[in-house]
Amino acid sequence: MTKLKIAYSPCPNDTFVFDAWAHGRVPDAPRLDVTFADIDITNGWAESGTDGHDVLKVSYAVLPWILDEYALLPCGGALGRGCGPLVLTREEATGADLAGKTVAVPSERSTAYLLFRLWAAEKVPGGVGNVVVMPFHEIMPAVRDGKVDAGLVIHEARFTYRNYGLHCLADMGEHWESTTGLPIPLGAIVARRSLGAETLGRLAASARTSVRMAWDDPAASRPYVMEHAQEMDPKVADQHIGLYVNEFTADLGEHGYAAVRGLLTRAAAEGLVPPLGPDALAFP
Repeated sequence: MTKLKIAYSPCPNDTFVFDAWAHGRVPDAPRLDVTFADIDITNGWAESGTDGHDVLKVSYAVLPWILDEYALLPCGGALGRGCGPLVLTREEATGADLAGKTVAVPSERSTAYLLFRLWAAEKVPGGVGNVVVMPFHEIMPAVRDGKVDAGLVIHEARFTYRNYGLHCLADMGEHWESTTGLPIPLGAIVARRSLGAETLGRLAASARTSVRMAWDDPAASRPYVMEHAQEMDPKVADQHIGLYVNEFTADLGEHGYAAVRGLLTRAAAEGLVPPLGPDALAFP
C-alpha cells in the first residue's frame, strides 16, 4: 500500500501517540506520510475535503460538518478529565464581568469554543461582545497586553498562564464535568470513508497499538516529542501527555461516545452546530 497522508499537531500528546506508527515500529500498520499542522488548520482541511489527507486530527466540534466524508476512529484522540480550556483575564473577574467584552479564542470550530459558548450562555448575562480568533500561542500575550479583555486558552497554557501574570476566571472543563459527569471531548482522529471498512479497521488497530507501545516504552517517543514541542519544558510536555493521553485514547468506550454525543447535542440545541444523525458516530 502507498503511504497514507496524515496530519496532526506537533503537540506532545499527538507526537507521543503516533511516534511508533510514524516511525514504522507498529507491525502491519499502513505507512504514513506525516504533516504537522495546528488543529484549526486541519479542521479547515476536513471541512473543505480538498487537502488530500487520508487521516486528520480535528476538533470534535467540527464533526457535524464532516461526517459524511470522514469516519470517527474509536481511538487515537484526546478526551479527559481535569483538562479543559480556561478563560483567562488580566485581573480577577467573574462571568458577569465579560458581558459585552472582547474574548480571544483559538478557533470557532473547536471544542474549546463550544464549551465556552455553553458556559457563557449560563454565566455571562447578555453574552460576550466580540469574539476574535487568534493562534493559541498569541492569546495569553494579547490578554496580558490589554489587546483583548479575556482569552480562551488550551493545551499547555493551563500550566503556564501564571507566568504571564494572568488569572483564571473559569475552567470550561470543570463546568462541563460538573454539569454532565462526562469527560471532555477535545481532539478526534478521522479518516476518509472512501478508504473502505477494511483499511479503516487497520487504521484504528494501528493507532491503538501505537499508543500502547508509547505507554510501554515512554522513553522511545521522547526524541520525537521534544523535537516538535516548540521549546517546551520537558516537565510541561510530560504533564501535557499525562492529561491528554489516557484510556479514552486507546478506546473511546461507552463514556467517550456519550461525551461526544452529549457535547454535540447540547451545542446543536444552542444553534452552534448542525444536529447529528443517529448513526453519525458509528465506526464502519
